[in-house]
Amino acid sequence: MGCAVLIAATSCSKKGVPLASGEVEVIIPCSGPDYSTNKKHIRASGMGMSADANMAKKKAMAEATSALASTLNTLVERVATNYASSYQMGEAEESKQKYEDMAKLVVKEKLTGIRTICEKITRANDGKYRAYIALELEGEELLRGIHNSMSKGMTGENKVRIDYEYEKYKQEFDKEMERLEKQGY
Repeated sequence: MGCAVLIAATSCSKKGVPLASGEVEVIIPCSGPDYSTNKKHIRASGMGMSADANMAKKKAMAEATSALASTLNTLVERVATNYASSYQMGEAEESKQKYEDMAKLVVKEKLTGIRTICEKITRANDGKYRAYIALELEGEELLRGIHNSMSKGMTGENKVRIDYEYEKYKQEFDKEMERLEKQGY
């Protein structure tokens, strides 16, 4: 396998704050700043453990996919809320629901387009495997899907025309991507 969880005893952390006596810094594969959401990518990591390597990988993939879906749903809900309240005076609640419904349909479609950006499998002394996976979806790809859906004016099987301005929606989307990056998702 060649991969192992790195445990390093250091006198200080990366930010220069000393570790407490007896503490050991643990580096978890496929996690950390390189695998966090940024302005361009929505990312999530997962870990799975099992006596079977394939099962550990499936568990890690399920955890990462669930975390990514949760982040995507939160993102589109906040963008829809902000867009509807900022730009759709009067019928904001009805419009907000239409935006959310369309965006959530796109999220379901886009989950099939996720990329694995990190995958590590380790084997512990007890013989169990640990799989670490990080996934990402390009923010622009998600935004394009939402735009295409909204431009068509489709909600499920019913055609519903909504008042939609791409540049204003994109502005709200970009703000939320920045917020996610700052929160370290």
